[in-house]
Amino acid sequence: MKIHEKYILRCIEIAKNGLGSTFPNPMVGAVIVHNNVIIGEGFTSPYGGSHAEVNAIKSVKDKLALKEATIYVTLEPCSHYGKTPPCADLIVKHKIPNVVIGLKDPHEKVAGNGIKKLKKAGCNVTIGVLEKECRDHHKRFLCFYEKKRPYIVLKWAETSDGFIAPLQEKRNNTPEPFWITNKASRQLVHQWRSEEQGILVGTNTVIKDNPKLDVRNWYGTPPTRIVLDKNLKIDINKNILDTSVNTIVLTEKANHEKQLDGINYEEIDFKKPLATEICRVLHKQNILSVIIEGGTKTLQTFIDANLWDEARVFKGVSTFKDGIKAPVFKGNLKTTTNIKTDILKIYNND
Repeated sequence: MKIHEKYILRCIEIAKNGLGSTFPNPMVGAVIVHNNVIIGEGFTSPYGGSHAEVNAIKSVKDKLALKEATIYVTLEPCSHYGKTPPCADLIVKHKIPNVVIGLKDPHEKVAGNGIKKLKKAGCNVTIGVLEKECRDHHKRFLCFYEKKRPYIVLKWAETSDGFIAPLQEKRNNTPEPFWITNKASRQLVHQWRSEEQGILVGTNTVIKDNPKLDVRNWYGTPPTRIVLDKNLKIDINKNILDTSVNTIVLTEKANHEKQLDGINYEEIDFKKPLATEICRVLHKQNILSVIIEGGTKTLQTFIDANLWDEARVFKGVSTFKDGIKAPVFKGNLKTTTNIKTDILKIYNND
């Protein structure tokens, strides 16, 4: 393996420690090498905190070694003031002579300006090392700035005979939840929620299932809850409106009499292509990624509009014989995993 690739892989590895906590910033990894020895490492702190380059430089004990070192980063160092000063300036300040970058930053405030600043200061800059791997790692951030929409993950569970939920009659006779998957799979879903910035469901899912959409079975920050409610008919006592988590309600008209304090109401045009309208509002709200958990109608809306990036589909052992059919889609199968009695298949929309 080439030496640059070795250290960029390490950058990607440690950068994953920031998954779910850095939004709307990218989860960057940085490694500092001196005489073929790693002398510093860092990844992006939770939003508002230090960037990866800052944390890596802070971790170096002998700061004099920085003048003969190489810093590796998954993404171009920032060149503008935000919550923190520019990382490119910090690299120049410490006179780090060599900078190896996975890929350029598409953010309009960076977009090559960090690289220009480093080169102008005399740094030897190498760009595009393991670019494909870095693009995959930064897929949420890149989707947001290149496609002007969140990175979209579809998730559902279906029975062995292809149903996502039972008929309403069966629900009425048996009020207990109809779990399709086992506890291990359900815990994995809570982990996924902690990794995405938003979670979206339709009106019927809230009315019928009254979900909390939280991460109670995992450690981490719960995602922003996003719910479609065209006519604001969801009962105010539903879990999703308890204001314990940042919540966005997408509605047709601003009926102020029905609006609750602590809930963010956003108007969308339901006559326009719905998935596109949702993406427009979520982009405006700086939501970089969203996991869509149902129901079938909402999931199918994004599938039919071809506005999705991943689909994570569980298949359980139970059968309903009748009910609400699972979404219909085509995707490229990426992985198949057995989780005890369940089968999890993950697809990409390439």
